[in-house]
Amino acid sequence: MAGQMGGQPIIILRQGTQETRGEEAKRGNIMAARAVAEAVRTTLGPRGLDKMLVDPAGLVIITNDGATILDEMKIKHPAAKIVAEVAKTQDDEVGDGTTTAAVLTGEFLKGAQELMELGVHPTTIIHGYNLAAHKSKELLSDMAMPSSDENLKKIATTALTGKGIEFSKEKLSDLVVSAVKSIVKKENGKKTVNIKDISIERRGEGSIEDSELVQGIILDKTKTHQSMPSRIENAKIAILATPIEARKTETKSEISIEQVGQTRMFLEQEERQVREAADKVINGGANVVFCQKGVDDMARYFLAKAGIFVTHRVKKNDLLKLSRATGGKIITSLDEIKPEALGHAGLVEEKMVGNGEMIFIRKCKNPSTYSILLRGGTEHVVTSLSRAMHDALRVVGVAIEDEKILAGGGSPELEVALRLREYASTFEGREQLAINKFAQALEIIPKTLAENAGLDAIDMLADMRSMHEQGNRNVGLDVYQGKPVDMLENGVIEPLRVKTQAITSATEAAAMILRIDDVISSAKDANPKKKPDLGDLD
Repeated sequence: MAGQMGGQPIIILRQGTQETRGEEAKRGNIMAARAVAEAVRTTLGPRGLDKMLVDPAGLVIITNDGATILDEMKIKHPAAKIVAEVAKTQDDEVGDGTTTAAVLTGEFLKGAQELMELGVHPTTIIHGYNLAAHKSKELLSDMAMPSSDENLKKIATTALTGKGIEFSKEKLSDLVVSAVKSIVKKENGKKTVNIKDISIERRGEGSIEDSELVQGIILDKTKTHQSMPSRIENAKIAILATPIEARKTETKSEISIEQVGQTRMFLEQEERQVREAADKVINGGANVVFCQKGVDDMARYFLAKAGIFVTHRVKKNDLLKLSRATGGKIITSLDEIKPEALGHAGLVEEKMVGNGEMIFIRKCKNPSTYSILLRGGTEHVVTSLSRAMHDALRVVGVAIEDEKILAGGGSPELEVALRLREYASTFEGREQLAINKFAQALEIIPKTLAENAGLDAIDMLADMRSMHEQGNRNVGLDVYQGKPVDMLENGVIEPLRVKTQAITSATEAAAMILRIDDVISSAKDANPKKKPDLGDLD
């Protein structure tokens, strides 16, 4: 980048830096963001299709979850990354509606591009979009109905629909509702749900119908020594973030053996250290050990001899869950193993599940800890099922917290679009154009549902608009019957927060992209500064 001052070029940026300005920058950003939105649009709805993602190592992921697809695509373009972040935010906040949020972002940008080509300034469009988003949330709140426990199963079923598990929706919906209702807490008169209290474990063997809800924690691990007991009642649990082995030196060192017998002395010293480490565990009062790091073979023998159940290489997240469930402290030094630092559970046992063992920790000190064990014919099936269950658990939790629901099937978007057009007519300036484009963009959801089901989108939209104008605001598209129906009567229900969050995130992302009029891509430094080698200093 160079500027001219008195005929003299002024170099501002590093050589090789690329800069795109004005209309070209705006057009490039919008095109990139829309391309990402279009990539996931075909996955929307019960009849949406799946994507197969293959990473460099050959690992295959088959899914129609918008957030997973965009995350695994490893997007490089900065504007396109914003759309991926919209889907991630939607997933974090409400669990479901990730594809809806991404598709809306792309459609808002499409409408903005059409207006900019007519000469409407981006700031005017952004202002109109913000007005429309605020009004949309008001309209959705007015449309929302109070939720009840009877609706929770319908909400779970709606979230699970289209995930390739149509024949097992009843079973899985029951698991979801039972799990979420079991961890509901009341704080200051308000219900709260912490989904972290529900773990999901997978086993790619058996049938989906074999899936079960367990009070406690399930670990896909086995005990480290065959002679250890497989069942411990009244478990006193040590949760270790340190290995049980001989202490290693902090720096590289060499051992020089000059006399006969020194090798034996060294091995005896190492054995003594391992024995001391095992004794610290035994004397600490624990009869069950979950260790994040390794456990020496000799230590396993000593611990098995003492009748202690030991598992190692436990993931850090699982240690945190164990700590929360059993009330135990995560111990970072073997010297800290004391009775007051131990967790407690009524039963720890290793059981055969399919063709392998798993560890079940039941009757935990914290009773609101649950695990769902998912079974399926293949690993791909249970992995996809795990994502669907996460979405369902989250939306049921949101419905319990907010106690507000809407009909699904594209009915809220159509109703809001209809009312926004009336709202737009109250403005005299160019904001009216932006609000109308916002309303038009919302209709992409029912339109896409129709297209993905192989229906005529124009005819379906016309029929649904006509019924909404007659006051039937819960009418959406039943993709199985291929016609508009009352989605509330059909049991297709979603939490209010799914829709409001999608509209909010999509509007903010579109506004952020529209504000950009200059893209500067820095070049790599040809001579990067090297850190001084401290080892060369005297």
